[in-house]
Amino acid sequence: MILALLAGPLENNLQIVLSLVYLVWIFGWAKKNLGSAKLAVLFAVIVVYLTFFQFPQLIWVPVIIFFFAVFGKGILEKIDIYKK
Repeated sequence: MILALLAGPLENNLQIVLSLVYLVWIFGWAKKNLGSAKLAVLFAVIVVYLTFFQFPQLIWVPVIIFFFAVFGKGILEKIDIYKK
């Protein structure tokens, strides 16, 4: 019961934190590739807004990919369907 009550605000706060993390991550990437800090800020804000605030369910996709890359690597090596 209590967990169900906290799920809404907790999830909203996690989405805000993840959005800020993605903003900083995209800004760092854009600054390196675009060469201009002002252009990188504009690019990062537009991408984060259009992606994660228009479609908030997409905010969990990078988290899932991260966990799969970290913990799923060993599982895929054990499966190895191409091994003869």
